[in-house]
Amino acid sequence: MPRARPVTAPCSPELCDPELYAQGRPEELWQRMRQSGPVHEGEYDGRRFHAVLSHAGIAQVLKDSRNFTSQQGMRLDQNPAATAAASGKMLIITDPPRHGEIRRIVNGAFTPRMVARLEHTMRETVTAVLDEALEAGECDFTLVAARLPLSVICDMLGVPPGDRNFMLDRTMVAFGSGESADADPLAPAQAHADILAYYADLLERRRREPREDIITALAHGTVDGVPLTDEEIFLNCDGIVSGGNETTRHAGAGGLLALVRNPQQWASLREAPELLPGAVQEILRFTSPAMHVLRTATAPVELAGRTLAAGDQVALWLAAGNRDPAVFPDPDRFDVTRRPNPHLAFAAGAHYCLGAALATRELSVLFEELLRRVRSAELTGPPRRTRSILIRGYEALPVRLLAD
Repeated sequence: MPRARPVTAPCSPELCDPELYAQGRPEELWQRMRQSGPVHEGEYDGRRFHAVLSHAGIAQVLKDSRNFTSQQGMRLDQNPAATAAASGKMLIITDPPRHGEIRRIVNGAFTPRMVARLEHTMRETVTAVLDEALEAGECDFTLVAARLPLSVICDMLGVPPGDRNFMLDRTMVAFGSGESADADPLAPAQAHADILAYYADLLERRRREPREDIITALAHGTVDGVPLTDEEIFLNCDGIVSGGNETTRHAGAGGLLALVRNPQQWASLREAPELLPGAVQEILRFTSPAMHVLRTATAPVELAGRTLAAGDQVALWLAAGNRDPAVFPDPDRFDVTRRPNPHLAFAAGAHYCLGAALATRELSVLFEELLRRVRSAELTGPPRRTRSILIRGYEALPVRLLAD
């Protein structure tokens, strides 16, 4: 008699409720779901999907570009028309081998001189924003943390210093932060349009006057001997701005909050700065700004003893994988000495985050300067989390920084 196939566990509707992440503690839900089965079947906006919350299951899918595609979208709350238009053109929703060719073009822009320039930008930006925060006494640390990645991204893309305040404003609105986005539901779309119009002008300038930046690399790069179209360039600039902004901004804010709530860890880092590299990895694991990514099966494939059919969508809950007790002992404890720390904050496989090294360095500089210049920090009001199933972070983090 043939053995029956394992039954996929039902997915809790709370998993895709943004209110859970704004108000609750999702770790408890993630743990209950992992205990009930490795794969869960649910529905989002009328579409069926399978949810994976285990570290092993997530890593398996991320590393299997042959059986799982990103070109049918990388998030549950996607716009299908926008995804179809960008598929195969934008790095994050393009499969190998074309994915590797676009990635090669962007990586080619990171010359030694550019890397040195970016390091200078990081240090200069962090020094300036901490000067302002310390002088003010109280600040919203989400705004402090936002300044660093945007300055670096602008430098990478070739945005002149005089235009960076404009880009800060437009980016904060475009990606769901800021008062204007809350007041006007059309504000994010308008901000995106403003950003793309800006890059259209900058692209023409870089075609005439090449520089050491990513816009120049995209403008003059080719895939299979064919130049990238303007649309492909704009889509990838948008992806770089979005991806590069979110991880550092939310990990920076969440990392500070974790240290405020664990003052002994703050003291340990001040006494032993050599612990900082490991602490940054723990901040990335603990905060996990990228909540989930989506993949679609291209053929029948086994996943944790279940057979998925071609076309089945799989939502990989990265943040839950980073709290998997099978990999991380006492996973809800923030521990700057945690070793090993094979977190999935930057995903894995072919789509391992292009900016992982850069984001890690940004966070290192931010916390180096914080630990050097700030004796302690304290909350001056309740933190306000983002209401999202895609990004795990903070809309507001009011703090007082106390200088040495």
